[in-house]
Amino acid sequence: MTATATTVDEPDQLEPQAAPAPRGSALVRRLAPAAAAALSGVLLYVSFPPRTLWWLALPAFGIFAWTLRGRSWKAGLGLGYLFGLGFLLPLLVWTGVEVGSGPWLALVAVEAIYIALVGAGITLVGRLPGWPLWAAAVWIAAEAARARAPFGGFPWGKVAFGQADGVFLPLAAVGGTPVLGFCVVLCGFGLYEIVRLAVERRGTGVLRRGAAAVALLSIAVPVLGALAARMLVSDKAENGTATVALIQGNVPRAGLDFNAQRRAVLDHHVAETERLAAEVRAGKKPKPDLVLWPENSSDIDPYANSDARYVIDSAAKAIGAPVSVGAVVERDGKLYNEQILWDPVKGPVNTYDKRQVQPFGEYLPLRPLLGAINKNWTSMVRQDFSRGTKPGVFTMNGTRVGLVTCYEAAFDWAVRSTVTDGAQIISVPSNNATFDRSEMTYQQLAMSRIRAVEHSRTVTVPVTSGVSAVIMPDGKITQKTGMFVAANLVQKVPLRSSETPATKLGIIPEMVLVLVAAGGLGWGAATALRSRRNTGAQDDALAGTPENG
Repeated sequence: MTATATTVDEPDQLEPQAAPAPRGSALVRRLAPAAAAALSGVLLYVSFPPRTLWWLALPAFGIFAWTLRGRSWKAGLGLGYLFGLGFLLPLLVWTGVEVGSGPWLALVAVEAIYIALVGAGITLVGRLPGWPLWAAAVWIAAEAARARAPFGGFPWGKVAFGQADGVFLPLAAVGGTPVLGFCVVLCGFGLYEIVRLAVERRGTGVLRRGAAAVALLSIAVPVLGALAARMLVSDKAENGTATVALIQGNVPRAGLDFNAQRRAVLDHHVAETERLAAEVRAGKKPKPDLVLWPENSSDIDPYANSDARYVIDSAAKAIGAPVSVGAVVERDGKLYNEQILWDPVKGPVNTYDKRQVQPFGEYLPLRPLLGAINKNWTSMVRQDFSRGTKPGVFTMNGTRVGLVTCYEAAFDWAVRSTVTDGAQIISVPSNNATFDRSEMTYQQLAMSRIRAVEHSRTVTVPVTSGVSAVIMPDGKITQKTGMFVAANLVQKVPLRSSETPATKLGIIPEMVLVLVAAGGLGWGAATALRSRRNTGAQDDALAGTPENG
């Protein structure tokens, strides 16, 4: 019997096998999305003031969307956190200018959690039809949460606040910062979707028309909406005009020891007011109808200190106009960050107590815990400031001036309440001396420009050390000072009383977008769960099928 030979493949007869990817390239592929997420966050930061590169927000969100495409929610959580760190670490570096890196890093670590949740949320809605709409709403829902918790919220870094120089700015008059921010994010995601579909078509030759239409609308609707909203933006007077004066007295030196220079700061503001009065008498500047001093211009309580009262009264009499004085006062054992309406004849006649006081700056949450960790932190805020309860609107020579003290400008409700209470112009008295020459001043100035358009009001920004500015209702800055100089600004400004849709609607647009986000997340979660069940059922069916043999 002849043995049967077994055929053995020769090496040259074997099918070619793909060479394993080098370990280095595999590592790069794994790290590329993480690096892109962090760098796209940095790109969003660069779009913010003092730079005027507002348009960089669009590719920032486009790249962020690319990093999340097809990822699990857990990966989205991590990528979102990296995006948040890339954005917030440089944006908020000013918070550590005087107190060190600890509080700055802690703040960023907490705030980035919200953006991490956005990343996870976008992975859920990213497979839905019209995903850019759902994803943009998820971002705004996170901003809404971040503006409210913890400790009263921290809205700094809202996408809208980076758009003071952008084409989308008029949308602030339509629905405030939520609508403005939503449209910017929607455009960014729409931009990515257009690029993705174009690449897909080159590879397959197929264009998914429905998805392409959604992508185009994601860009066209916000842009056309912004162009249409320009009709809502006006700097024309409705109730006449008023000549306002802003006093920037400057401080002897920057830093936290600003508070140790209380008398010098008060004297600086008195001297600058008296210098303006001399210029008015000499005919060099027009006589103001009202004078606005910044926050902390008198940290000596004029009710308790007769000398402080005397010099403020002298300044008001010299200029011959009512003065809004920023003071720190104690009443019934409680501290208040207060604006005092000082009449040149009657003296103090009205007050506004700051309502949104700053955590860790004006009051210390978790004081016993923080004191146990580091006693220096509790010594920086020895006594908590108390909150005011009513909107501040001063009638100054017939002009109704709404007061929004410094940190409050970041909060939608605080600014709107002054307008609904009858303010014809808005004043944002601030003290930025603590933060030296950091970007904080310019970020806050941009917020005031957004508020001007949002409510169609002139916004004045008197600051202890700069930058003080006059902003028209269309968001344009007409006058501003330098930093750490004594200066005054005098200008005739329009008075307005009509309300924009944003003013009338208030919180409604934001709540609608939150509901859209909730609906998208619910739909996305249900779709993902159904897909997982179907996959599990198919696996079970395959496992139960007998093998052919």
